[in-house]
Amino acid sequence: MKGVESDEQGHVLFGYDGTAENDTALRWAIEEARLRGLDLVMCHCWHWPYPEEYEDPHGEAVMRRVGENLLECGTRRARELGATGAVRGRLVRGPSRGALLRESREAQLLVIGAPERLDEGAGVLELAAGASRPVIVVKDGTGPRRVVAGADGTTWCDPALGFAAAEAALRGWELRVVYACWEPAAVDADELGLFHDRELLEKTRAAELEAAVAPWRQRYPGLDIRVSLLLERPLAALFDAADDAGLLVLGDRGAGIAPLGSTSTAVLRHARRAVAIVPARRD
Repeated sequence: MKGVESDEQGHVLFGYDGTAENDTALRWAIEEARLRGLDLVMCHCWHWPYPEEYEDPHGEAVMRRVGENLLECGTRRARELGATGAVRGRLVRGPSRGALLRESREAQLLVIGAPERLDEGAGVLELAAGASRPVIVVKDGTGPRRVVAGADGTTWCDPALGFAAAEAALRGWELRVVYACWEPAAVDADELGLFHDRELLEKTRAAELEAAVAPWRQRYPGLDIRVSLLLERPLAALFDAADDAGLLVLGDRGAGIAPLGSTSTAVLRHARRAVAIVPARRD
């Protein structure tokens, strides 16, 4: 695995809906499973749309069988797209958001497809906000051979940087870490003076950036890691970075409820390719 160390078990969980548009994300999930040496679990959720008191055993059996057939087709499709390791189907009852969140707890990461345009209340955003594992949202699987990670100078971004470094090492891609530090409204009062001295601000934030990246330089000595300190607002900088990445990695400080932070939400809706949301906490 190209020197990437992991003491995690689990599998790659993929949210499968059976559509042709899902193939782009399925290819990404297949590659993640191959690179990590993990099983690929294709999860399809079926939901009984009627009140609980309304019972129809025959109707439920038909819906389950449709889901089973869909997963059988999905497993064959994964093989057609190049899956070489173990591929398993998992049929789960319930609305897809809650079911995938439950199933993802035993996974190493979750991969889902997304339309090019995300509505504000889209289930994709809710999944990314609620998961306790990294979620990779795939719109377009192409792009530069580069992982770009957003940093903010705090320990909150450590899990995201670690995920980004491991992903870049697995794929043999360059890693670029972006720290856009012009956000005076988001700092403590004792740091406001930095924004009256750009030279001091740049020096202080550069030291924070190097400190954040240092553990990953040490862990992956062969990885090409480049840092970019930008005296810009984070949202604008990350919008630009998203267009320059095959995978954009962002940390999430949330408490496990929707919505995501405003910056992550905006970038996820804007990005044209793959975005990973990495939680700062684990269940």
